[in-house]
Amino acid sequence: MVARADFEQSEGANGTDIRFTGRLTLARLGDLPARLDALGPIATLDLSALERIDTVGAWIVTRTVNDHGAKIVGASPEAQRLLDALASDKSEYRVHRDRRPPLVRMLEQVGVASMAVWHELLGIIGFFGAMIMALGTQLRARRRLRWHAIITRFQSVGVDALPIIGLMTFLIGIVVAQQGAVQLRQFGLEVFTVNLVGRASIRELGLLMTAIMVAGRSGSAFAAQIGTMKLTEEIDAMRTIGVSPMEAIVLPRVAAATILMPLLGFYASICAIIGGGVFCWIGLDIPPVTYVQLLRDIIPMTDFWAMLIKAPVFGILIGVTGCYEGMQVRQNAEEVGQRTTSAVVAAIFLVIVLDAMFAVFFSSIGWN
Repeated sequence: MVARADFEQSEGANGTDIRFTGRLTLARLGDLPARLDALGPIATLDLSALERIDTVGAWIVTRTVNDHGAKIVGASPEAQRLLDALASDKSEYRVHRDRRPPLVRMLEQVGVASMAVWHELLGIIGFFGAMIMALGTQLRARRRLRWHAIITRFQSVGVDALPIIGLMTFLIGIVVAQQGAVQLRQFGLEVFTVNLVGRASIRELGLLMTAIMVAGRSGSAFAAQIGTMKLTEEIDAMRTIGVSPMEAIVLPRVAAATILMPLLGFYASICAIIGGGVFCWIGLDIPPVTYVQLLRDIIPMTDFWAMLIKAPVFGILIGVTGCYEGMQVRQNAEEVGQRTTSAVVAAIFLVIVLDAMFAVFFSSIGWN
């Protein structure tokens, strides 16, 4: 049977003396590194009893020597060659166990993540400014907007998204109505389920769910498409022939998302209201005609205007974030996937933050 890596220890004048036995190889290490780390000061490392040693074993010996200032004795020619090779490696990157308290490591990770988010936000703001400058240049030069490119994006951003957005918001309307009715039934106020579904759908849920869905579908597609174009050097080729990537690639995508978000948000709100109406008809015995009449009395026009104000802002945010992340691709195809994920996460996060800010603003001006 092949002997596993082990060691014998004895106390010497200057510290612990270690005598390795068995095979100090990757396959036979077991918990030997952890047991070595648990020891106090180590004075000598005796390798004379080792049957075999590989690069990993030599790295463990070298690490122990560096950590404790130990002396190596009894090394075979094979072991000495490996140790000399590791000793001549001057690489700056060494793996060391992080011995800091968990709280300190957690705070450091939070700080690093916060700085990354801050730099990402600054990059998106700078990219938005560059896009506005490109739009101004295009308008001053009296060049026509690329309507063919914008209309092409209407298909992918808007028309193709109608089925999934409609189904999702229809089901959300049913869920909101059902959960609201369960709670209101305790007070005999099931009729106010109509208020809950109508106002929540028009003011918040329809547009917010649409923005999240568009960020997942179109924002990720923008990042992946532009990132792939960066890798294949198509964007560099466009610059070479005098075509601005900002005008040809970014502006049509952002314009399509901005124009279609109000339409998609209104469509989603209607689907959510229909879903709530189906539940009210079946579960609460409220006829469709009565349901529609109640909605007309309940939903103020301010809710509709609030939705129309928020929708283009969400569209700009999703388009700019997706295009920005795609433009940041530099190295390989793996980075395309990473940037695509970042585009979706950043867009959804910023949409929710902006939605909360809009809610506070509309409440402050009396649009409750």
